[in-house]
Amino acid sequence: QVQTVESGGGLVQAGGSLRLSCAASRRTFSRYGVGWFRRAPGKEREFVAGISWDGGSTFYTGSVKGRFTISRDNAKDTVYLQMNSLKPADTGVYYCARDPVSAGGFNSDHVSERDFWGQGTQVTVSS
Repeated sequence: QVQTVESGGGLVQAGGSLRLSCAASRRTFSRYGVGWFRRAPGKEREFVAGISWDGGSTFYTGSVKGRFTISRDNAKDTVYLQMNSLKPADTGVYYCARDPVSAGGFNSDHVSERDFWGQGTQVTVSS
C-alpha cells in the first residue's frame, strides 16, 4: 500500500524556521517529481514547491521564493522543505504528493486530490 508520512510541523513565531519531511514507502517517489502543497484554514489546497526526480529542477510559488528550499534524498525516498523567515500567512497543513504524469519532472497541474496519501503536518506561525 502506497503511503507518505509528512512530519516536522509545529508552532513557531514569525521569522522562525521549520524543516518538513515527507517519507514515502515502497519507493513511491522513485523516478517521480514531488511537490509540497498546503491548505490554509478555510482555503483550497495550494502549491508551495516542487522538485524533479533528480533534484536538478526546483519550483516555488511566488510567496515563498527566497524563503523556502525544497530538496530530496532519493536513497531515503524522502523529500524535505526547509522553511525560513516564516510568516503567519504560511500557516496551514502541509502535504506532499508526486506528479504522476511528468517523466521525472514536476508540474503542479498534474497533481489531483487522489495523489495525496498522507495526513499532512500542521504548521502554525504566530505573529
